[in-house]
Amino acid sequence: MYFTDRGIEELSERRGDETITMDWLAERLRDFVDLNPEFETPVERLATWLARLDDEDDE
Repeated sequence: MYFTDRGIEELSERRGDETITMDWLAERLRDFVDLNPEFETPVERLATWLARLDDEDDE
């Protein structure tokens, strides 16, 4: 188990019943990076990975 699994589990437990839009998620990611600029690269990588999940060329 990775350390991040705890945060992912908490997210699922606290907000798992909610429905969100990609626009809402994008705005939260921007807010996070504004508050924590040292995480710009990992957030960029996560956002790019999420954006390309359905791209067959990246598999």
